[in-house]
Amino acid sequence: QVRLVESGGGLVQAGGSLRLSCAASGLTFSSAAMGWFRQAPGKEREFVAAINWSGSSTYYADAVKGRFTISRANAKNAVYLQMNSLKPEDTAVYYCAASSQLRFRGETAFDYWGQGTQVTVSS
Repeated sequence: QVRLVESGGGLVQAGGSLRLSCAASGLTFSSAAMGWFRQAPGKEREFVAAINWSGSSTYYADAVKGRFTISRANAKNAVYLQMNSLKPEDTAVYYCAASSQLRFRGETAFDYWGQGTQVTVSS
């Protein structure tokens, strides 16, 4: 059974930073592309970032490019999202997602999801 557990969310002032973590189990983590998504109140879930199986390729939504960094530690079965220069519009529940494929194949190519962690950015 695949399990993804996010942590690291919280309340931060605009301009601040947070680092989200996602611990994965029940899958061959080193063979899985991973991603982060978010959902703000009243809005649809949107893609934030993705990383391929080895960490050699990363992908970002335009809204976070240059501010957020996705990374992974295959030895720890973990993926991270470093979020800098946070803005109030980054407020959302952030979800970790795992793909059954090695490479990022698009925003819909994720098979497993975590429960989410709340990030709130105050102005």
